[in-house]
Amino acid sequence: MSPKSTGSELTDASQGRGRSPGRRAAGSSARVTVNLTARSTKALEEAVAATGDTQTDVINRALQVYAYLESAMAEGDRVYLENAERQERERLRFF
Repeated sequence: MSPKSTGSELTDASQGRGRSPGRRAAGSSARVTVNLTARSTKALEEAVAATGDTQTDVINRALQVYAYLESAMAEGDRVYLENAERQERERLRFF
């Protein structure tokens, strides 16, 4: 992508070594540049403060959880959040 790109930029650690762009060896990492909204920036800061993890660790975990939940819902599963004290359930939905 050009430097003026407004989307995310994916840089494959293995690019330039005989592999086609976008394909990575198992276990390799990728450098991604994203533009966060103010709301997402605040959420990232809150998660870092709550866990003590780095921004990178929080983002990695968030993406893994999101992918897992999307996969489960695509298979027809429903995801709920339960308040243990009141034993009330709320169905989670992603927009």
